[in-house]
Amino acid sequence: MTNWQPQQFGQDSEADGALREKVVKISRVAKVVKGGRHLRFNALVVVGDGQGRVGIGLGKAVSVPDAVRKGRTIAQRNLETVLLEGTTIPHAVIAKHGASIILVKPAPAGTGIIAGSSARAVLEQAGVKDVVTKSLKSQNPVNVVQATMKALLALRDPKEELARRKGLSKADVQEDEAK
Repeated sequence: MTNWQPQQFGQDSEADGALREKVVKISRVAKVVKGGRHLRFNALVVVGDGQGRVGIGLGKAVSVPDAVRKGRTIAQRNLETVLLEGTTIPHAVIAKHGASIILVKPAPAGTGIIAGSSARAVLEQAGVKDVVTKSLKSQNPVNVVQATMKALLALRDPKEELARRKGLSKADVQEDEAK
């Protein structure tokens, strides 16, 4: 006999840094042809390791499981690294994709993720724990997820930005702050 135990629903294996996935939206698309309707499915999937790496993918197929699988592989191929500062982000940022605009702001520890379901999926998979977001204009989940991803990729290290503006190296800026 083995000591095999099934994994409980909703538990993630975060300890080994494995990628986790979250299906944000599944859409049924019907194309009307001469013989009737031709049904296909879209699946918007977000994958991440919870430690600053996140990717998104939109899979399309004749069946839902195939669409989810395709979305997962596309998302794994599109993994990006996001700049985090502890459990939050370094500064506020606004990003736009299509008609969706999203505002992402850092929050104090213990706040949690205050966001809609589409933006929440991206932020959770990226490993952000404390953040406040506001989705403006269009609420289309595909565009909100893309805008959230753009916002996270637009984050910059404040010390590097200060060094770039002054024409110094990051080490010089840290020395100036120490004085």
